[in-house]
Amino acid sequence: MPRPAIDLFHDAFGTTPRSAASAPGRVNLIGEHTDYNGGPVLPIAIAERTTAAVGPGPNGDAGILEAISTRDKKIVRVKWQEELPQGWAAYLAGVMRELWALELALPNGSARVAIASDVPVGAGLSSSAALTVAAARALAALATETQLTPRQIAGVAYRAEHDQVGVPCGTMDQTIAALGKRDHALLFESASLEMRQIPFKAQVLVVDSGTRHDLRTSEFSKRREECDEAVRRLKIELPELIWLASWPAEWLARLKRALKEPVRSRAVHVVSETARTRYAAQLLEQGKLKQFGALLYESHESCRRLYECSSPELDTIVSAAKRAGALGARLTGAGWGGAAIVLTKQRGVGSRAQVIEGIRSAFQRAYGREPAISTVTASVGARLERW
Repeated sequence: MPRPAIDLFHDAFGTTPRSAASAPGRVNLIGEHTDYNGGPVLPIAIAERTTAAVGPGPNGDAGILEAISTRDKKIVRVKWQEELPQGWAAYLAGVMRELWALELALPNGSARVAIASDVPVGAGLSSSAALTVAAARALAALATETQLTPRQIAGVAYRAEHDQVGVPCGTMDQTIAALGKRDHALLFESASLEMRQIPFKAQVLVVDSGTRHDLRTSEFSKRREECDEAVRRLKIELPELIWLASWPAEWLARLKRALKEPVRSRAVHVVSETARTRYAAQLLEQGKLKQFGALLYESHESCRRLYECSSPELDTIVSAAKRAGALGARLTGAGWGGAAIVLTKQRGVGSRAQVIEGIRSAFQRAYGREPAISTVTASVGARLERW
């Protein structure tokens, strides 16, 4: 519902917004660290959303962005063409810059934005993409009568985060936030930009480890550098290689001989995860959830051992889910903290209730607290909101 953002806009700026849009968080079912390596991902949009209510800035305030969020309720005022503010408002300034580059900015280059969200920050559910996609959708509607397509919105949001703010992310998060479909996962090929909606009606548990990550300060940038190094070295073996994910899976032995640790392990993960993700989409289309779940466990082990992007909390969750009989479990959303997803059975051993109890008990013993657990289903992508 858009009311919290609408009400905040009115309270903060004393007027009614002209446009509002929302975008969802996401859960990546499988395909971790493949998107920026040119490989496939398989995310779903979730029901938790971020809403942006927007309006023009006051007369005479050319080039000014005023932004406020329900999380801190402090107005940030910035000359977005000259500087990026600290924190979440930088993403809004990035969106303004990208819309300006497309000649879609507001007449005097100013805007007011109010943000409300129930997407957890730093939990691996892509709160930043939900923010940038919602803002891009709302501000584009305010700036012009010609609406951008969902793919164009995803592009604006991606460039705002990657090029303007400087987060070394891939394109998955913005794409699923803009193009999510109810009861479907999105098989998205990052290199070719091909996509296919895959039926997915199962419920998934999202277990929040309670530890947070920041992609700008974590090991994420180092992993990207290691993957780039792998491509440079593998070009000696395969000169036409552009993306690490394009290395043939049947040539893994050749890859291992060509690379040294830790670059070798990073590359093996990416190539193997690429094959796993495409196979996982096939299994979902065939309704084979048990086999699909087994791939989730494989993916987590690869993330833990080869890519080294897990955490003790995430490993505890996945191990407890497996002991309780869950079909599958893995970290989601880069790792180094954040959340894990768990696929449960409908009844009997491995049912939702049994798995939740098993995870809570194990986590309580290990860390003296219970993790937050929620159930998600595949939801819809960005949309304009009416009020």
